[in-house]
Amino acid sequence: MRSLIRNIAPFLLATVLISPLAVTGCAAHVRVYDPYYHDYHDWNHETVYYNQWEVETHRSHEDFNKRNSADQKEYWDWRHSHPDQH
Repeated sequence: MRSLIRNIAPFLLATVLISPLAVTGCAAHVRVYDPYYHDYHDWNHETVYYNQWEVETHRSHEDFNKRNSADQKEYWDWRHSHPDQH
């Protein structure tokens, strides 16, 4: 019985340590569809540009999904006018 525990313990420990990484890695990947330009953006990379847009346009920080459609369209227009940032 002790040899069984000694053989299984390292795998059990590895599973316990790796599980949170696997779960959060899957949950953090979000793709957002841009209906005006008909393309997708990985939001985890997009937040840098979204925050830059808020600063440049003197807006307070607000979740993109909570912005009205006019602001969202303005963001996508701004985003696509910066081709070095795609």
